[in-house]
Amino acid sequence: MRLSSGDTSDPAVASVSERGGQGRFHQGRRIVAALAVTQTIGYGVLYYAFSVFLAPMTRDLRAGGTQVAAALTLAVLTTALCAPLVGRWLDTHGGRGLMTAGSVLGALAVLAWSQAHNLLQLYGVFLAIGIASAMVLYEPAFAVIIAWFDGPAHGHGRAGALLALTIVAGFASSIFLPLTGLLVEHYGWRQALVILGLGYGVAAIPLHALVLRRPAHHTAKAKAEARGELVKAAVRARPFWLLAAAFTAHGGAVAIIAVLLVTYLTHLGHPPVFAATIAGLLGVLSVTGRLVTTGLRRRWSAAPVAAGVFALQGAGALLLPVVGAGVPGAIGCVLLFGIGFGVGTITLPHLLAERYGTAAYASLSGRIALFSVADKAAAPLAAVALAQVAGYGWVMGAVAAACAIAALALLAYHRL
Repeated sequence: MRLSSGDTSDPAVASVSERGGQGRFHQGRRIVAALAVTQTIGYGVLYYAFSVFLAPMTRDLRAGGTQVAAALTLAVLTTALCAPLVGRWLDTHGGRGLMTAGSVLGALAVLAWSQAHNLLQLYGVFLAIGIASAMVLYEPAFAVIIAWFDGPAHGHGRAGALLALTIVAGFASSIFLPLTGLLVEHYGWRQALVILGLGYGVAAIPLHALVLRRPAHHTAKAKAEARGELVKAAVRARPFWLLAAAFTAHGGAVAIIAVLLVTYLTHLGHPPVFAATIAGLLGVLSVTGRLVTTGLRRRWSAAPVAAGVFALQGAGALLLPVVGAGVPGAIGCVLLFGIGFGVGTITLPHLLAERYGTAAYASLSGRIALFSVADKAAAPLAAVALAQVAGYGWVMGAVAAACAIAALALLAYHRL
């Protein structure tokens, strides 16, 4: 039972409450808009742009492609390791100071990246980028939104806010891959990084510092001891670990497809341009999948809806070696997998807030991110090794198995 903060039967009190609610709603919209901008630029600069810089960095640093690519893996693993600590900080202090500091660190790290002249310097830079990413990307952004849209009365607002944020940020790769390519072509990779680093800092630092807020009731409501007990109780119980298993398995499957799809379609005999074009549908389909699943949640619970989508993804991966050599088969399989490409991103925050409330959301999300983000870094490397030993058919089978595990875990979670 939720206790009311005051009696609204008095018209005067009700009027004040309504005005406060409207003010909170409008501030919430500003927060979501600011985060949509910073997440789009943050993912574009701190993550997606790396693929464009890979070739020129490899030549300039006189290193192997695998050695240079390991820098991004280091950053992702660092983000995973920092996630639990960041989650605890967010629950205690909110996101404003953390995300502002992370924006400063991210901008400085990108500027330092432009001055890296050997692998050791590059790895040091990406260690800093991994820390900054843990402080500024989806996990802290979701925590800020969920803390603001607290309580059952704000459930629809929370879902809409998360959807809006992920739809806008879902176009980060579509914007920043070609933009980064143009910058590299015209200015070289080092100057391009200076431009991107300054652009990120100018946009993200003031937006995080000036727009982000915490609800006035948050500190009084979420005492540290009570939050700690909630986290301990959650991690001792089966539902939390079913969520961790589901979204770790699904995150690994998505990461494998994101990294290897173009290579595998080319291996099946498709021209590189066709393979890249079809793979590019994944970004658009991720937005479509988020819209569809958010709509379906109005009729059915989130867990079985996501489980059904994950099962479709597994079917797409399993069918790709069978029918993917033909153009219709390849397109159909990519459509099946792509429809769930971004579903996990918005489903996990909803399920955590629905079961555990918002007081310890960031702490619980950070613990799951420790596993899921680490798997996103490790799974593609394991898939490449498996492809070299056993072939891509076994890789697609592993992806299908991971999707099946995720779906079954969510169905088991729903029954509890």
